[in-house]
Amino acid sequence: MDDDKVFKALGDPTRRMLLDLLCEKNGQTLGQLCENLDMARQSATQHLGILEAANLVSTVKRGREKLHFINPVPLHDVYERWVRKFEQGRLTLLHDLKKQLETPKGPVMTDKSASFVYVTYIRTTPEKVYEAITSPEIARRYWGHENVSEWMPGARWEHIRANEERPVEIVGNVVETDPPHRLVMTWSAASTADDPDEESRVTFEIEQADSGMVKLTVTHDQLQPGSAMEKGIGRGWPLVLSSMKSFLETGEGLDL
Repeated sequence: MDDDKVFKALGDPTRRMLLDLLCEKNGQTLGQLCENLDMARQSATQHLGILEAANLVSTVKRGREKLHFINPVPLHDVYERWVRKFEQGRLTLLHDLKKQLETPKGPVMTDKSASFVYVTYIRTTPEKVYEAITSPEIARRYWGHENVSEWMPGARWEHIRANEERPVEIVGNVVETDPPHRLVMTWSAASTADDPDEESRVTFEIEQADSGMVKLTVTHDQLQPGSAMEKGIGRGWPLVLSSMKSFLETGEGLDL
């Protein structure tokens, strides 16, 4: 995505507020977002359109509702290009300290209402994207992990670190398969796999787009707000998707 569109979208305080609102609660309708904005629905729609054009917001239709999700992939790309090389370690420590001091302590949330949607465009084919997700040999090359399963509904799947005596880190079950367009599976840390409250869900949707591009939408939902898993996937998915895109387009993944 063009950095200019991202910076333009971020340059308006209303659009930054919209991103903040989606960061606090992802997957909101236009009406829900307007409840926190002092403006007409038409104006809010125009701002959301600019955010969508910059790929900072993606939408998913569920029934009659149109839900808006923050998409951190372009922010991650901007971070890699413009921020990471400047004192990353110190900036991270200062940010974490500031957040810890300013965040009020409250009760641990036990609901599973948190969700994230990530969208990226890859110059490849749907078949190759599906294969990159489900083939252990290919996933190892851009993810550093192998996704191992028979990839049939009801089958178990395991996310295995490829270079450290193959410890299993993430486990789950395959819920739905429609190669090369859709894959749904449950997702749990191996250490908490027996706890249903710790289980979340990942959906891969693969669509042919224009100009030889494939639109990959990754929805990770049924997460506990504020949980370690929610925080982990918030950092992890943008890296993995960027590495997948790089691998499929150039043959080289990122150094994760």
